[in-house]
This record gives sequence, C-alpha cells and structure tokens, in this order.
Amino acid sequence: MPIHPTAIIDPSAKIGADVTIGPYCIIGAGVELGDGTTLQHHVTVIGPTKIGKNNRFYAYGSIGQQTQDLKYAAEPTYLEIGDDNTFREFCSVHRATSPGDKTVIGSHNNFLSYVHIAHDCIVGNHVIFSNNGTLAGHVVVEDHVILGGLSAVHQFCRIGTRSIIGGCSKVVQDVTPYSTADGNPARTRGLNIVGLQRAGFTREQMRAIRAAFRKVYRSGLNNAQAVEELRSGPLTTEATVFTDFVSTTKRGITPGSKAGVEDGED
Repeated sequence: MPIHPTAIIDPSAKIGADVTIGPYCIIGAGVELGDGTTLQHHVTVIGPTKIGKNNRFYAYGSIGQQTQDLKYAAEPTYLEIGDDNTFREFCSVHRATSPGDKTVIGSHNNFLSYVHIAHDCIVGNHVIFSNNGTLAGHVVVEDHVILGGLSAVHQFCRIGTRSIIGGCSKVVQDVTPYSTADGNPARTRGLNIVGLQRAGFTREQMRAIRAAFRKVYRSGLNNAQAVEELRSGPLTTEATVFTDFVSTTKRGITPGSKAGVEDGED
C-alpha cells in the first residue's frame, strides 16, 4: 500500500487494499477509502466520508468538507461516493447540512477540473461534468447526464436522465429526461437525439420519447393536462420516465426556447 511519508492520515481512517496516497494528502477522522483508490497529491478528504473502490482523485481536490450552508451547526453529516469515479484537479464535494443526512455520488462518473458538488446533492451513475460545472445544494442529477463547462444548477433542481446541458448555462428549473438545455437562463432546445442514438435507443423507443416530449412542449397544454393525456393511453418505459418526471416537478420544468424546440424526425 504505497503511502507517501508526507501524507497525514488520522488513525481512525479506514484504508482499503492497494490504495495509493500521494504527497501532502490529508485524510481526516471518519474517512473510509475503498480498495484500489488513488489520491494523486495534495488531496484533502474530511469525514465522515465513505468512498468506494477504484476512485481516482487528482491534485488539490477537497472532498467531504463541511457544508457552506449557514444553517450548519457542526452536526454529524455524511458523504458517500461509489466506485470507479474520476475527480480531476481542484474538485470539491461537500457533506450534507442536516444531522444524519448525506450527499451521495454514484459510480462510473467523470468530474473534470474545478467541478463543485454542494451539500445534499444526489448524483447518479455514468455522468460527465465538464470543467467548472457547479451544483448548488439539494440538486438531483440522474444517470447518464452531461453538464457543460462553466454551467451552474440552482438549488433543488433536478436534471433528468440522459439529458445534456450546454456550456455556460444557468439552470433554474428542472431539465426533463432525454432533453438538451442551454442558455442563461436555460431553455429546453430539443431532444438529445445524438446522445440517445449513441446509447443504442431503438427507433420505437425514440418515437415514444418524441411523442411524450411533443405533448409537453408543443401541444399548448399545461403540464398537468399533458400528463393526463399521456397517461390516458399506453406508455412505454421511456415515455413513463418522461411523464413521471414532469408530473413530480416542484420547481417547474425548463421552458422551451422562444424559437421552438427541435425533436428530430420520425
């Protein structure tokens, strides 16, 4: 287990097998590092934080620091990170705010330099955050999302599965699954056609998603009316995901572009 002599590790920290801890890293009390994890150098991990297997933390990361929420009063809060994630230089991830709560990050994610994930966020699996992508507190990011560089997401927003957010965007409402959003403030520009094709979605799946998307964004109905009409007929799994997301939004969904939304061809 290669641990550089300049690293400072609290005696209570639990270090798995084949973990690499480089020069000038600091591992605090209550930290668990899973097997095969690598900390390059100058990485700080503060507990209570549990990190899974085969994660890679590049230089100057700050992981598990206390929330910046001013309500925090030094209660025990948590951070959990899954397996096979990459955190590039200067990434920061904060623990939750309220006693017993968690910030949670899944597995197989790629966070580029200067990404910030704030308190109480829940991030799924197979996401990519480009440089300086930033989440405020209590944001939910579902699986296979791409967040463009220099983009920021307002607190309590949700980002739906397989959506993509353009660079330099300001997201203040929920982004529907399978969609593209861009702008300041962000607007829904259309379906993530290329992303869905690359993921192997069939023509039938794409048609079902497109029909649900058009009902919400192009029919002139409000969200509740669109959901009611969609649920009056049979729905595929993908259309159900889209419909359920719209029906449960609390901040409202990102509106369509004034120039209209593009949803591809049948």
